[in-house]
Amino acid sequence: MIIVTGATGQLGSQIVERLLDRVPAERVGVSVRDPKKAQSLADRGVRVRRGSFADPAGLAHAFEGASRILIVSVDRMGEETVRQHRTAIDAAVASGARRIVYTAQMGAGPTSRFQACRDHAATEQALAASGVPWTSLRNGFHAASGLHFLAPGLASGEIALPADGPVCWTAHADLAEAAAVILAGEDRFEGPTPPLTAAEALTFADLADLAGVTRTTIPDDEFRARLVDDGTPDALADHLLTIFTAAREGEFATADPTLAELIGREPISMRALLRERLSDE
Repeated sequence: MIIVTGATGQLGSQIVERLLDRVPAERVGVSVRDPKKAQSLADRGVRVRRGSFADPAGLAHAFEGASRILIVSVDRMGEETVRQHRTAIDAAVASGARRIVYTAQMGAGPTSRFQACRDHAATEQALAASGVPWTSLRNGFHAASGLHFLAPGLASGEIALPADGPVCWTAHADLAEAAAVILAGEDRFEGPTPPLTAAEALTFADLADLAGVTRTTIPDDEFRARLVDDGTPDALADHLLTIFTAAREGEFATADPTLAELIGREPISMRALLRERLSDE
């Protein structure tokens, strides 16, 4: 039994679909906060159980009988995020899982300028201390995030963002396929994987050129103020700013062939994703 958490989220849902291409539905289980949202999976024979990283007892039931468990990292940052990940790891250990797989990010490390990468590093430390074999998927920076930052500029003709650096923007679809390959296959990776990235690192200036819009660099504090004015909580605005701080230091610039090797083809490029986005405008 392979259990996937967060199976109704943007990444988790795609991982389950790709996993079902490789193993029978009766070997797949999902742990979700709202089972009603996973009814379509239940109808296809997937085991659906309620599970929340804030509820150890619920996770014990959701993880029952698992041989492998994929912990999809929560979409938050900070100490509470790491606590929830530790709860999930503890539940996986208690369930008797023979391997824990975790969705981390390239650049994960205790000294990263990006809070999420520090959270991933702390979670990897907990995995290393768990006593269970583990694999941490060092996923490339999500291309969807880059497109989100671009969206206002595509409408106005001007992309106004802090100074950045090259980023290997990587598609959810490719990362989901790689996760499914690892979950269904042999234990190729022990501990962190190499960066699972697309083949090219691009700056926002590159993306602006491709989109035919102007790239304007604004001070960090102005960017943060704009976020807060738009309703972003102060702490989240601070965290989002550190994406650019880390990118300036090259933390997300490494292109690695491992993702292409895992999925058996070249990853989807940010250029292609941007062209698709522009065609929908």
